[in-house]
Amino acid sequence: MGKTVTFSFSSTKYKGTDATETFTFENLGINEDMDDKALKIEIDRISHAWVWDKLNISYSIVIDEVNSHGSGDIQ
Repeated sequence: MGKTVTFSFSSTKYKGTDATETFTFENLGINEDMDDKALKIEIDRISHAWVWDKLNISYSIVIDEVNSHGSGDIQ
């Protein structure tokens, strides 16, 4: 059996918002011969994607443009 990585997260605010999964390097497409620095970068990248996919986070930002007329102006 090859090397494995276990990803997990939990919320201190929302009960039941947690997950843990273990993957082999092969499952993740990680070369076991990578140097430690490159390995850390790759695992961080995959971990971030895994959490975002699990939480299915989406958001939008709405910016209202301020009307150049005063509040008493009628158009």
